[in-house]
Amino acid sequence: MTIDLWMLVASALWCLTIPAISVSGLLAQPGGSAWGFGNRAEPFPVPAWVGRARRAHANMIENLAPFACLVVAAYLGGKANGTTALGAEIFFFARVAYTFIYVAGIPVLRTLVFGVATAGMVMIATQILH
Repeated sequence: MTIDLWMLVASALWCLTIPAISVSGLLAQPGGSAWGFGNRAEPFPVPAWVGRARRAHANMIENLAPFACLVVAAYLGGKANGTTALGAEIFFFARVAYTFIYVAGIPVLRTLVFGVATAGMVMIATQILH
């Protein structure tokens, strides 16, 4: 498998892992497990970082689809090369950093790292369109 495809797999696995961050926060709250196993009819107060973890996960889902399309298109189109591999690596590592930065609540750095991950996707796109 190419580096691009490995980074796609790693990104999918990371996306599957992110919810564990918010679940750990829910379980740490008094009554959290009862709320989680219940009908969840009432909102459950949680620390702000739990909400940020949930939003980081939603953001990863939103970005995983276009990333996957670009990686697969580059691979199937015979355009995968060193630039697409680097773009995929940049995307993956920036997305991991983004998750932790978002959960920590660092707003400006979060946006900059989001831009870095997007630049990784742009690198892949430029090779497809070239």
